[in-house]
Amino acid sequence: MSSLSSRPSVGPATAKSRRLGLALLVVASAQLMLVLDDSIANIALPSIQIELGISPASLPWVINAYILAFGGLLLFGGRLGDLFGRRRILQIGIGLFTLSSLVAGIAPAGPVLGAARAIQGLGAALTAPNALALITTTFPAGEARNKALAVYGAMSGLGVTVGLLLGGVLTGTLGWRWVFFINLPIGLALLAGTRILVDAPRHAGRLDLPGAVAGTGGVAAIVFAIIHGGEQGWDAPMTLIAFGLAAVLLPAFVIIESRSKDPMLPLRLFRDRNRTGSYLGMLFISFGPMGTFYLLTLHMQHILEYDPVRTGLAWLPFGAGIILSAGIASKLVVRFAPRVVAVSGILISTVAILWLSTITPDSGYARHLMLGIFAVAVGFGLSFVPLTLTAVTGIRPDDSGIASALLNAAQQIGVALGIAALSTMSVTTTESRFPNALTTLREARSAGDTATAAITSQAVVDGYTTALSSGAIILAAAALIVTFLVTARPERAVEPS
Repeated sequence: MSSLSSRPSVGPATAKSRRLGLALLVVASAQLMLVLDDSIANIALPSIQIELGISPASLPWVINAYILAFGGLLLFGGRLGDLFGRRRILQIGIGLFTLSSLVAGIAPAGPVLGAARAIQGLGAALTAPNALALITTTFPAGEARNKALAVYGAMSGLGVTVGLLLGGVLTGTLGWRWVFFINLPIGLALLAGTRILVDAPRHAGRLDLPGAVAGTGGVAAIVFAIIHGGEQGWDAPMTLIAFGLAAVLLPAFVIIESRSKDPMLPLRLFRDRNRTGSYLGMLFISFGPMGTFYLLTLHMQHILEYDPVRTGLAWLPFGAGIILSAGIASKLVVRFAPRVVAVSGILISTVAILWLSTITPDSGYARHLMLGIFAVAVGFGLSFVPLTLTAVTGIRPDDSGIASALLNAAQQIGVALGIAALSTMSVTTTESRFPNALTTLREARSAGDTATAAITSQAVVDGYTTALSSGAIILAAAALIVTFLVTARPERAVEPS
């Protein structure tokens, strides 16, 4: 009798726990799908180019169209969620992403594929900030929310690794079109699962159209300038025009928002130094590890001569480090101040990147790269969770979408800037050591000319190590920013600001 009478009190708690578990699965899977698409198509590019006859100059835009739309429209997507309901905008975003994945998979020509990738980016921009905002409304503050943010952070890092590995496997077995078709069952399942997410009250205002145009245009211009500068040079006319446009639109955006009665980006969000420090910290920590990811992937393929699948497998320690550290960070932020956890993580990543900057053409994977890759991921996971938590804590319910979008935008711009800046630095250094080093290296290996291969390999690696050292310096700057700006306590009572 006593056991029977105890069941009603256990049932609701079990049901709530199950509901939160399903909600976490939906949010985590959505974030994984979006980040995965940042990298999954990279390995398929050669196959796409051959089948669709895309020119070398146009080929990068299979990737860049997605990044540009994603990064440029994040603020717009976050504010739409505040105004019209985060769950509704999330569902529209997932629907657009899934449908455009189908179009990309059946694309008969390059322009169709590029357009589909841009629409994928739009879908991602509607999905990402609202998925993060829904964490704050679905999961109660404390352990449950910390765990959800840890999983969200783990997916942000794990998605890049899974994208490389899955892209290599799918391209090598089923063909490149399946790197897009894989999103169809995931997207449909997510649409069904979004019903379990708890929405917040909507903002009772109107869309700030002038602010939306200036803000979206300004962010898109700076993302384009970063991408174009990394590929065509920082002094290229289009790069300078884009930077100039951003220099006009972004200040105009701030002026518009300061005078608007119902701004798209309420400037009050920046009154909290912790939140501002979190945004800046996220920008800088995304710069270092993602630039490192890009450079070491090239090192594995050009110097160690790994094939795409082996390259993806080599990054599994990165995924393991992210999962492990994100879980640890969710527990540490309850006991220690966010900046203690974040700065510890940033310093771990900094030391790891410095270690990786000592690689030589003869450095082995197990002896040198694997430990560094794992440590970079551990540091990234430890820093990502407390910065995310600080950025979304104390937000007014009607501002949670735009606040989450700001964090996502900082991360996306940091990733784009890190890859562009570090790759440019790497190429410039290599060219100064040995012009056309990569081409000469391939020719020397084919001809069995070991002496020339050794010289050109060293020139290529010199480029990587110079850029990696610079990435470590940027991370050290991030540690200083977080130390001085993020002063929140482990458990502080906050009023929405």
